[in-house]
Amino acid sequence: MIFARYINKEISRLLRETITYTFTDGSEMKKALIVLLLLCTLNVFAQESKHQLSTHILDITTGTPAAGVPVRLEKYEPATKAWRTLATKVTDKNGRVGDYLPQESGASNKGTYKLVFLTADYFSDRKMETFYPYIEVVFEISGNSYYHVPITLSPFGYSTYRGS
Repeated sequence: MIFARYINKEISRLLRETITYTFTDGSEMKKALIVLLLLCTLNVFAQESKHQLSTHILDITTGTPAAGVPVRLEKYEPATKAWRTLATKVTDKNGRVGDYLPQESGASNKGTYKLVFLTADYFSDRKMETFYPYIEVVFEISGNSYYHVPITLSPFGYSTYRGS
């Protein structure tokens, strides 16, 4: 994602330079058009991918994001009546995981999902006792809109809601 942002900024800078360049003859114009075409092609490949689900953990005992917490995404399979693990990711320095469930053209992510926040090590690393070694949040995705499912966390309590 950071690479895509860097590429997009660099492409914008090069496009501005190319457009403001004063052409003295036809050969410079051809070179500029080739550069412009290549930059536009790169921009298509540098677009950030879209995802339908994200999460965030805020540790309310410290008032800071909970970085380094593994979060597992599972989907309920009605045919087998079992949960299937889709991905396990770790919260970043801002306490976020922003790239669950890629939105692919024509595909639907409709279904029942569960985020499992594996909090035991987070509290253990801080020499804190916790009542919740993990937290499961079950929710339904019913359309193609964006879903943000954050939690606020303390050693003896948590809360969740559908964010935006």
